[in-house]
Amino acid sequence: MNILVVGANGQIGKHLVKLIQENGDQARALIRRQEQADYFKDLGAETAIVNLEGEVDAIAEAAEGVDAVVFTAGSGPKTGKDKTLMIDLDGAVKTIQAAQKSNVKRFIMISSFDTSREAIQAAPESFAPYVVAKHYADEWLLNTDLDYTIIHPGVLTNEPGTNQVTLGSSVERGEVPREDIAKVIYTSLKNDITIGKRFQVVGGQTPVEEAIQSVK
Repeated sequence: MNILVVGANGQIGKHLVKLIQENGDQARALIRRQEQADYFKDLGAETAIVNLEGEVDAIAEAAEGVDAVVFTAGSGPKTGKDKTLMIDLDGAVKTIQAAQKSNVKRFIMISSFDTSREAIQAAPESFAPYVVAKHYADEWLLNTDLDYTIIHPGVLTNEPGTNQVTLGSSVERGEVPREDIAKVIYTSLKNDITIGKRFQVVGGQTPVEEAIQSVK
């Protein structure tokens, strides 16, 4: 399987590319700058240098010939509302459009834990724009004919992965290692049961492979 990882230089993205390569599949890391490429080349991954604030065609070119696209990009907590809009919303929508243009049906979106209207209203003022961006990016994907999966992770940590999670349409908010989210993404790509599904993920006691099989 050839997989385009958008936001590959992020922490989840790096874990995911490494996992893809270690399991005999081929990652294509979409990165913003040339100096980010060495990490991925050392893993045997392909790279594509694309700015998500650019044109859809550039993303579509990077998606040519892949079997799946994973959107795990994010503007990060230190940027303003403008970058949240340009990356977390517009960048996500352009990536969806690029997948469609390149005839890539399988698409996995890494969202926020809760992107409901209620979550927007309850979010602190500083966090609300991010939830809004993720809400509308999710809605855009839901209204396509892509074979989508939307993953809603809990509070992300840099703790070592445990390969054990709690996963479901609605779970209690909690922490989850980024490494385990990468494993959930990769396992979802390998299981058609996740197509057309969206679910929340936090740390737990169930092995990832078993948890994915319980997706409803």
